[in-house]
Amino acid sequence: MTVSTSSIDDLIRNKNPFVGHLVVRPSQIWGKSFPDVPSINAHASNAVFDAVEKVHQGQRETVGITITAEKGLGKSHIISRIRHRLQAEDNALFIYMSKYDDLNQIKYQFLQTVASSLRAIGSQSVMQWQEIAAALINEAKQWSYTPETYISHIYPNLLSKYSTKGVDKLTELVLQTKHEITNPYLVKAILWTLSSAHANYANYWLSGLELTQAQAETMGLPNPKTEDREAEALKTARQILEIISNYRVPVICFDELDIVDIADNGFTAAQAIASLAKDLYNSLKGGVLLLAMYLDTWNFQIRSLPQAEAVIDRLVSEQPDRQPIELRYLNSDDIVAVVRQWLQEFYEENKQTPPHPLYPFYETKLRELGKSKPTVRSVLKWCADNFFVPGSPLPIIDEPPRIETNAVEPYLQSELANVDASINDLFEDEAEIANALWFAFYSLIGETVEGIKIEDIQEVEASAADQGFIDFKIVGNKGKVKIGVDVIQQTGGRGVGAALGRLIEYKKFDFTRGLIQT
Repeated sequence: MTVSTSSIDDLIRNKNPFVGHLVVRPSQIWGKSFPDVPSINAHASNAVFDAVEKVHQGQRETVGITITAEKGLGKSHIISRIRHRLQAEDNALFIYMSKYDDLNQIKYQFLQTVASSLRAIGSQSVMQWQEIAAALINEAKQWSYTPETYISHIYPNLLSKYSTKGVDKLTELVLQTKHEITNPYLVKAILWTLSSAHANYANYWLSGLELTQAQAETMGLPNPKTEDREAEALKTARQILEIISNYRVPVICFDELDIVDIADNGFTAAQAIASLAKDLYNSLKGGVLLLAMYLDTWNFQIRSLPQAEAVIDRLVSEQPDRQPIELRYLNSDDIVAVVRQWLQEFYEENKQTPPHPLYPFYETKLRELGKSKPTVRSVLKWCADNFFVPGSPLPIIDEPPRIETNAVEPYLQSELANVDASINDLFEDEAEIANALWFAFYSLIGETVEGIKIEDIQEVEASAADQGFIDFKIVGNKGKVKIGVDVIQQTGGRGVGAALGRLIEYKKFDFTRGLIQT
């Protein structure tokens, strides 16, 4: 439906789709990303897709790819494109590392990255961990059930009938077909991710972190030793990647390597990761290693490593000239395509039809920008600065800057959007939500809410079959009111039904009523 130009001009005066979007954030790698034009720097992303296909077909074992570009040229845009393409397919799993808080513990941080990345949603709309867990059982039992079937049907019945012994039996069956696995507890922890009540604890343990003694005993998992955490972390990460590579091609991406931090051994972040990537290249049964950095970082840090030639051979293993893949500057056609894509999504989201696809910009002006070979970031900044209704007065630059409400609003909305994207993962984290609710109700002790004076927040003792279905209970009105609370973020009705079944067992759990948060 065509809308009057005045309505579109009002939209432009109040919203600027380019403001606050100059940098790709990790949340946009995993979640909703920027508008993308696949043809721009397709040579880089296609190199990764081709490598994944070769590994998947058994034509290659491990491929190393390094992308270089100057600041703002679009390295993270390419990585986001790769992640979203792989998520739509079913032959690869994506692992992404962009934070290097302690270069002296880089292997331990890598293990945590592997675990947190595999918690992200994969091609089957469940955690990537759960895709692997289902594949392990299907191979051992010669079944073909989907992860969702295990989560919503098979596991609730299994735990109800056999308690935790059911997972023990599945682990034994899987290990009979996986003789190369030396750590059986890794398999058990991966299988536990299919239990909604235990998935968060399993992921926590797989990250190399320690469970409470009670939880560890319930799940049959030994707590990790801390004497040599670095060595054990790398060993664990290797075995996880080996298990994954039986079913999917692990694509391991290292981004944001151009930081100034230096480890105690004198290595920069890029050098530490390059050394780690070399080790992974040697040990992986199959996978793709992707590194993104500035060209200067490659020339002055990677090339100066001890045994640099061996490292370079692995980081650019498919390049005949042993050089990284360089991203290209935008030309006039690229700029027009980028701006058109951004504006198309902007107008569609706001249900508007502009006078022409580039409105309020002019194609001739955009093409002029291409003559200077700009970066993606500089083009987006130009668009943000020049997004106004044609013919409207421009601000006088000689006047002192003033903060207008309408000028601040787009930045605020942009930040809110980024916050929303970042917390989407937390919305699926039942344990985090339960902890947040616990804290919220705990802060209300002594207050009266809906006629109930909150006096205490208590844990609920439950058997193995009931664990995870009741998070805590609220006690109030001199102990006369006891409300059982459960947080459940499952799709489908079986999980909700199982939780409701527990919450109405008032006598068993000493409740007077139940509350379920979905």
